[in-house]
Amino acid sequence: MARKQRKDIFLENVEVLRAGAKGVSIGKAPDGKTLLIHDAVPGDVVHVSVYKKKSGYLEGKAVEILQKSAYRVDPKCIHFGVCGGCKWQNLSYDAQLRFKQNEVENNLARIGKFENLDITPILGSSNEYYYRNKLEYTFSNSRWLTLEEVRNTEETYNRNALGFHIPGQWSKVLDIEECHLQKEPSNAIRLEAKRFSIENEYDFYDLKNQEGFLRTLMIRSNQKGEFMVLVQFFKEDQPKREAFLGNLKIKFPEIVSLLYAINPKGNDSIYDLDVQLYSGQDFIMEEMEDLQFKIGPKSFYQTNPEQAYELYKITRDFAGLKGDELVYDLYTGTGTIAQFVSKKAKKVIGVEAVQEAINAAKENAERNRIENCHFYCGDMKDIFSDEFIAQNGTPDVIITDPPRDGMHKNVVETILRIHPEKIVYVSCNSATQARDLELMKEKYEIKKVRPVDMFPQTHHVENVVLLERIDSKL
Repeated sequence: MARKQRKDIFLENVEVLRAGAKGVSIGKAPDGKTLLIHDAVPGDVVHVSVYKKKSGYLEGKAVEILQKSAYRVDPKCIHFGVCGGCKWQNLSYDAQLRFKQNEVENNLARIGKFENLDITPILGSSNEYYYRNKLEYTFSNSRWLTLEEVRNTEETYNRNALGFHIPGQWSKVLDIEECHLQKEPSNAIRLEAKRFSIENEYDFYDLKNQEGFLRTLMIRSNQKGEFMVLVQFFKEDQPKREAFLGNLKIKFPEIVSLLYAINPKGNDSIYDLDVQLYSGQDFIMEEMEDLQFKIGPKSFYQTNPEQAYELYKITRDFAGLKGDELVYDLYTGTGTIAQFVSKKAKKVIGVEAVQEAINAAKENAERNRIENCHFYCGDMKDIFSDEFIAQNGTPDVIITDPPRDGMHKNVVETILRIHPEKIVYVSCNSATQARDLELMKEKYEIKKVRPVDMFPQTHHVENVVLLERIDSKL
């Protein structure tokens, strides 16, 4: 039986009304249904090819721009629209901030059901580009071909690539000529790695058949301009490996940490790999005020370090510590926030589920000669219990910075039961944050809200909220 071909719906002269979730814009279909539109910005008037029809909405792609939005700008990157990252490069930065502010406000009103909140304007990033301290690239022998290359059947193309995965097509990799997210020599390192590999006929990884030699390239940097490079090889070939790494060492004195791992697994995760040091040291250092943080190849550290400092200052300011408080830092990660507020607290308890992160937190606290921070590892919904609180004390202030899914309901219930005076809720997802805040509104009042843009050119936004116990002033 022949498969029925899909017939796309074509909608003309659609006005793009606003920004939606995940970088998708919103319009209205003629029947009044919500229309999710890709490749458009608010204020555009476009023709839309609809490829998904659901009971509550339609989804499609702008195929022709009839009228350009006043917010629209020319993208900086030649890979825009294919790479899948930096989806808001075609929006002016002022517009990006406006839409991120609106997202926070709408989520707090619609999901949290909060009215008349005094929300401080979003804090924009001082750097709109070149703000990331970490990028990860994939070697592939199946480079993504342009439409022109696909149509030109007479030409044979080099299919080797070193770049990013195509969204939704993991086995295809877009070869990156220039990325504007990390400072130089990041691009130069990637291009040299590719040049050397092609010139010496090294096998790029075959993601479908899981074979080859060169697998991934991770580039990390600190604010002093020092770089860490970690290369994953699918299998060991000592002469080739040493030649590859040795070339990078000679060409780039900025690389102070040159590492490698042999990874024959089915995935690229490094957390269960034995990372080896080829040259330099197995870490780089990052500084924030008078604190130093050691960053290894498996460490988590905020990818926009300059803006992370601003985020942490807002968090510390919202906490309003006087020096005699017991503070809990939930989802502490490597303990950066805990150590950042420790000078103004009597004692800080950090809790995190990842043992490697807790080990790093303890090591960094020792390096920074901080004696009033104590770190514990465990699943938050299990470890954050009455027994744990009895052992460590009832907190005066809780700082919580959960993953995108927000806090587990058990964690929220425990917070409400122990009823601290203040809660500072840092979130990378204002929708789940609003959900959690709504659960606490009977006992807590929102006193301050401040969105922070950590990732320019994307739809992502952080938000910091101060909650005060309603009976705290009685």
